[in-house]
Amino acid sequence: MAPMAASDDTLQVILGGVRIGELARVSGRLTFAYDDAYRTAAGATPLSLSMPLSRPEHGDEIVEAFLWGLLPDNERVLEKWARGYQVSARSAFGILRHVGADCAGAAQFVPAEAVNGILLGRGEIDWIDEEEIGRRIKVLRGDPTAWHMSRTGQFSLAGAQAKTALLLENDRWGDPSGAVPTTHIIKPAITGFDDHDLNEHVCLLAAGRLGLLTATSRVREFAGERAIVVERYDRRTGPDGRLERVHQEDLCQALGVPPTAKYQNEGGPSAEDVIRLLRTARDADESIDRFVDALAYNWLVAGTDGHAKNYSLLLTGGEVRLAPLYDLASALPYDDMYLPRLRMAMRVGGEYAITKLSRRHWVRFAAANGLDPEAVLARVAHLAAGMGEAFAAVAADPEIASLGSAMPGRLAERVASHALSCQTALRQTA
Repeated sequence: MAPMAASDDTLQVILGGVRIGELARVSGRLTFAYDDAYRTAAGATPLSLSMPLSRPEHGDEIVEAFLWGLLPDNERVLEKWARGYQVSARSAFGILRHVGADCAGAAQFVPAEAVNGILLGRGEIDWIDEEEIGRRIKVLRGDPTAWHMSRTGQFSLAGAQAKTALLLENDRWGDPSGAVPTTHIIKPAITGFDDHDLNEHVCLLAAGRLGLLTATSRVREFAGERAIVVERYDRRTGPDGRLERVHQEDLCQALGVPPTAKYQNEGGPSAEDVIRLLRTARDADESIDRFVDALAYNWLVAGTDGHAKNYSLLLTGGEVRLAPLYDLASALPYDDMYLPRLRMAMRVGGEYAITKLSRRHWVRFAAANGLDPEAVLARVAHLAAGMGEAFAAVAADPEIASLGSAMPGRLAERVASHALSCQTALRQTA
């Protein structure tokens, strides 16, 4: 193992409890260097597909894009964190120095003096009650920048939506620090989108009923404050009963694209880029089929936020596979969302507009990606045919109904109607 440099301009990178290399800032430019022993070890997992183990060191542009992908996609949150930690809001390295011990995936970015404790599995948990969680949700609703309210360790999560992260263990909630990871993400509804927490939960449940692999979620109240609680798929219980981090990265990170370019129409990854990347996966056909299902599902629910940061890959050694789907939501229940103006985040067969997508676009998409057009059409049609029943069943679920919201029923009706229109579009031959 290479010696660790103790400096404000270096961070040690730990992956799954093993030190894998060093992140350094020199004259404002970043480099990441793998430890030689790790890089050449059998079964090593790369920090990112954009930073392959075949190269010992990776430079500023790729490293910068990866680091920004670990941080909130919200300038106000970044500015608040930067003020609190007395660093520049434009320095991903500077911010990550203070929040890098708990990120998406298995990587931890920590100062040299913290490495031994983390490698030894040391950490603390500050247990909190549901009253405190309810207070935090209320604060988040009033101040969407208040992601950090812990007295101990801090986390970093991507995305723009207000959220917090906690540990759930033996029916107790806590703020973890050190080697101990968070296990759940808690998000109140987005301001201006009534019951958006419920919208996301219903869309995840309906997708699961249709056979798509999704993150596990619940909508629940804490001291009268409601939020969606999402179980982290990048955490698991190991054979010894201890919590483990599972490595993952989003598709922008995997392709070396900064999160500012997450939408295809802003220069971000296309569906074709994603499929080319997935062809490197060990279970390439399965991951590609699941990605095509996800594209179709977003079309069928009028989901406009299916950009490259809302898809992730699970990395284990040399194995790559598409992660469970998350952040699914529909624009259909909101009256001010005019359907003919809604666009997909990734183009399908040259078309973005949701109401203009038709059979010929899916055929063109399949041909451009070396897929069987008839098989793609059959799968999209199968999902379209099942949408109404799936959403109706979720809306009628007693746990959903007990929340007293009209939104699930409205969403189910509108998805059923939209799915019928999509089925008609899939039959058009012109």
